[in-house]
Amino acid sequence: MENRSNNQTNTPPQWLNLKLIVSALETVQDLIVISLCIGLFCFMVIELREMFFSLLPPLDFQQVTADILFLLVLVELFRLLIIYLQEQRVSIGVAVEVCIVSVLREIIVRGVLETPWVQILSTGAFLLVLAVLLVVRVWLPPTFEGIDPERRINTKNRNLSDNESASESVAVNSNFNSH
Repeated sequence: MENRSNNQTNTPPQWLNLKLIVSALETVQDLIVISLCIGLFCFMVIELREMFFSLLPPLDFQQVTADILFLLVLVELFRLLIIYLQEQRVSIGVAVEVCIVSVLREIIVRGVLETPWVQILSTGAFLLVLAVLLVVRVWLPPTFEGIDPERRINTKNRNLSDNESASESVAVNSNFNSH
């Protein structure tokens, strides 16, 4: 009787098809990302139009530079969404590149000379951390498949227990042979 109730709690009901639910949720998520891509593309077209109007005289170089850099940030975000749709994962490299371009855009738009030195120092530290992350991601595996820390720990413990049991059997045999 107790064994029977255990089996009922371990298996989901037949009407609850988990694979179907996960597939439906992934489809909804893909539709959300597709709508984000379409919205971002439309926003890029509007921003491109604004940029061309800012090129007309009188020319404001700082505004033109800010618009160009903002378009680069939008392009990187668009690329991040496309990579997500293709590979079903967020690209660390592209996300870090978006952050770097965004930070550099803010520094260029505000102007280095008008920004307080503490903010420039902290921005430099942030950019250094992002650069390190960009370099370190090369050594990170692209996905988490095959990474099982519990398996490594179990293997290590098993090897230790095998070594201990082997040394105990050698000690027992040597004690037995000495008598």
